[in-house]
This record gives sequence, C-alpha cells and structure tokens, in this order.
Amino acid sequence: MVHLTTALDASSGVPLYEQLYRSLAGEMRSGTLAAGTRMPGKRRLAAELSVSVNTVDAAYQMLAAEGYLESRERSGFYVQEYLALPSRPAGGPEQPAPPKPEPPVLPVRYDLSTRGVDPELFPFRTWARLQKELLYSSPQLLTHGDAQGDPALRQALAEYLSEYRGVQCGPHQIVVGAGLEYLLGLLAPLLPGPAAVETPGYPRALQVLQNNGVHCCCLPVDEDGLSVEALNRSDAAVCYVTPSHQFPTGVTMPAGRRAELLHWAARRPGGRYIIEDDYDSEFRFDTRPLPSLQGMAGADGPVVYLSTCSRSLAPSIRIAYMVLPEHLLPAWRKKYRLYSGTVSRFEQQTLARFITEGYFTRHLARERVAYKARRAALTEWRWSVADDTIAEVDPSGIVTGLRGGSTTLTLQSADGKISASCPVQVSSPLRGIALDDYTLYFDDELVTWITADGTRESDYAYASRVGAVCHLLPEDTTDHPAVTYHIADERIARFDGSWLIPVNYGTTTLTADCGGFTAQCTVTVVRPEE
Repeated sequence: MVHLTTALDASSGVPLYEQLYRSLAGEMRSGTLAAGTRMPGKRRLAAELSVSVNTVDAAYQMLAAEGYLESRERSGFYVQEYLALPSRPAGGPEQPAPPKPEPPVLPVRYDLSTRGVDPELFPFRTWARLQKELLYSSPQLLTHGDAQGDPALRQALAEYLSEYRGVQCGPHQIVVGAGLEYLLGLLAPLLPGPAAVETPGYPRALQVLQNNGVHCCCLPVDEDGLSVEALNRSDAAVCYVTPSHQFPTGVTMPAGRRAELLHWAARRPGGRYIIEDDYDSEFRFDTRPLPSLQGMAGADGPVVYLSTCSRSLAPSIRIAYMVLPEHLLPAWRKKYRLYSGTVSRFEQQTLARFITEGYFTRHLARERVAYKARRAALTEWRWSVADDTIAEVDPSGIVTGLRGGSTTLTLQSADGKISASCPVQVSSPLRGIALDDYTLYFDDELVTWITADGTRESDYAYASRVGAVCHLLPEDTTDHPAVTYHIADERIARFDGSWLIPVNYGTTTLTADCGGFTAQCTVTVVRPEE
C-alpha cells in the first residue's frame, strides 16, 4: 500500500496536475517512492486527493514522458529507478567576487577612431522602405538561404566590383559573411601556411589567423607598403595586405610594388596566395584608387579579395564578402557546403536592391563630400606664433624654439571663427661655461684696523668679484642652472659666494660647475705694487 504525502492547494494559482506532478517527482528523486513501486490507480488517487481523474492522468503522463514512471499494459504505472544527483559541498561553490563597476563612459565630442562611422549619414528612409517592401512581398526570405549568400546580392556585388574596383569575378566566386573576421576564419584552413602580415597592421587579422592555427610572421611596412624584400626572405606562403589604404599608416601601394607582390605569388603556383583586404577603398579624396590586386591577377589568380560594408554603411550591418579564385571554390564547397548563412536574408536582399537601384553609389558620393569637408577642416587649420623670433611653427603644429623667451601659440580655423591659444616658453640649451684667471693683491705688513662690527680688515685686502661666463644659445636668457664654485686651497684664497678674498700669497685653482659643464681658472695672490 502506497501512502502519498502529496498535498494540493486549489488556491495557489498553479494547476492541480502541475502540483501533483512536482510532488510525486520530488518523492521519487528523494527515494520516498522506491524503484519498482506500483502507483495507485488513477480513480483511487483522484478520490483520495479529491481531484478529477483527468488531473491524475495528466500528472502520470508527464511523469511517464520524463522517465519517472513506466506504464505497463493492464497493470498500471510503476516507479522507475532514479539515480540520485551527486551531493553538493556543504558550503557550496565559492562565489566569484562581484565585478567592479565599469567606469562611466564619457561622451565623445570628436571621434577620430579608425572604426568611426557617422550614423547621421546612414540612409534611414531608403533602407527602411526597401526592407518594408521585401517583408511584405518576399516571405520566402524567412527560409534558409544559400551558404555563399543570396544570388541577387552576389550578382549585384560582382557588377559593382567590376565597375568600380576592377575585380574580375562571377557571382559564383563571391562568399557573403558576417564580417571580415568570420570570412578570414573560413579562409584560413583553405590556404597553406605560414602567413605574413603587415607591421604595423590590422591586429584583428593577425589574431584571427593565429586563432586558426596559422603561424604568422610580421613584416615591415615602408612608404610603398609591405616590404617585398622582407617577404622574399621569409618562409611565408600567404601574404595578408591592405594595398589600397594601408592600415594604419594610410600609404598606397604603387603599381610597381603590386607587380612585385604578384610575381612573388606566381613563382609557386597553387602554393602561394595573397589576401587583399580592400576595407575602405571607396574613400579616396585626392585620386582615383588603383586597380585591385585581384583585378591585376585575374579571376583565377593567386589573390583572395576581401571587403566589407561596415565602413560605407554601418558596422552593425554585418555584411562582408570575399572573392575566391576559381580553383579554391571546390575546396570551399567541400568544407562548408553544410554551413548556414550568417547574414539575414532580408539584409542581403535590401543591400542588393540598394546597389542595383543606384542608391549605394549616391550614398557613397554623399559620404565622400561630407568626409572630405571634415578632413579639410582638420588639415586647413592655421598655426601661428606671436613672436616668430622666439619660435616658429610648421603647418602640422610642430613648434621649434629659436631663442630663449616667451611667446603665444595660436590655432585658428580657416574661416577664423574658432581659435585657441596657449603660452610657449622657450628655454635655451646650455652650451658651456668659461672662467678667466684672477690676480688678487694682498699686503700683510700694512696696518690693520677694526671695523664697526669688530672685523679686523687690512686696508689693502683687495677682493675680486667672480662671475662664471655661461655660453648660451641664445645669450639673452637666464634659464641656465645655478653656478657653484670651489677653491682648491683656502689657505691662499677663499670664496664667499660672490667675491674672492685673498688670504696669503700663492696660487690656487677656482672651479665652477654649471649644468654638467665644468670650468677652471688660476687664482694668484701677490703683493700690491707701490
């Protein structure tokens, strides 16, 4: 006979079958209801608890579905064996220290970061309208899409890249993904290693390659971009570069250096690759960007082209893409054919229409005008100094001191509406110090007399004032260190801070120290001539 301790509360707000289920499951976990125990019949238990049979049946079915009970035909329900959970330590696990509060984020007045995008330039109305139209007209976009990206977007990107970047590819070569880091992570296992990266360079690319087990060597960047000479000396089989706008120096790789890089890869067909990160080629204000490395190499050349919409649209729209050489497509499909796309199909289709209907090029033109004006506002500020004989300033704001003194440095906008000033103090560097020889006259045979303060002084005790001559550039400054003096033999003469005082006949040496420079002179004490 089974005696249940179950107590049900009709006023608790929890359904009675749920209360019954929880109570019975607890008794089974605790061992109160042992394995193999036959449960009371539904009608009997319902009568004992004053509930409906349906309530008991619902609780039994839930317990059976979760493995607490086993239903045996024509016999009823039996308790299943339940392995109790491991006991927890009495004190419980150590609680981690509460995190320190984050420092308050101060508002940014001027964002000069490389990832900065002005959200006010985003085409909100156009983007929202296109998405709304797609939402109502294309319900199929709620289904799974192509792992490489929606065909419409890949077609639009292929046409855009061909016209504006000289990239030679078909839509079938393009892979769309959520950010450059994601695509680079997919690409890394398909290429041989090790890899060469620029230094200074894009740290995220280095991190992604290393996270995928690729050994990386950092090669220097000069005024033309990555050093091909250093690349030839390395054992790299892959080269990651940002040729159109090197990150972070901003230099552009000239055509000659690009040809050298392609020749490096061509010397080992299929064994060397170039990853061309063309992250912001749309924003060149002085000249038209050079053709891409991929365009120079051809559709099946050794170049993988990477780019993103984060810089032109918004970082939160995680749409990036890469163009694979033809011979890498089978390897990509074999490895990733079962993957799902990582970018919303609605976002992909919106961008496709944004490009094909001409909105993208107009948006880029608007951004170029705005960003060029802002760059000009930064570069066309005027620096000046009040006294250009004391200091001079170049157009970039670097101040050069000319002579000692004080003046004022001023920065003013091109229109003269905004300005700021600060004082500038120019200290002259110490070039050296010098001392002249001194002759003192002293006669101890002459009569001495007593002064009012009691000092015995010879009326022929001639003193000589000492001054170290500090050679400075410029000479009209007092910003040099203090001069200290030392007498080698104070039996001949002594120094009281300003004067040399004769003590006895003879010769000694006076030494002066000033700012690391030292000078000496001879001090001679003689009898005065009659």
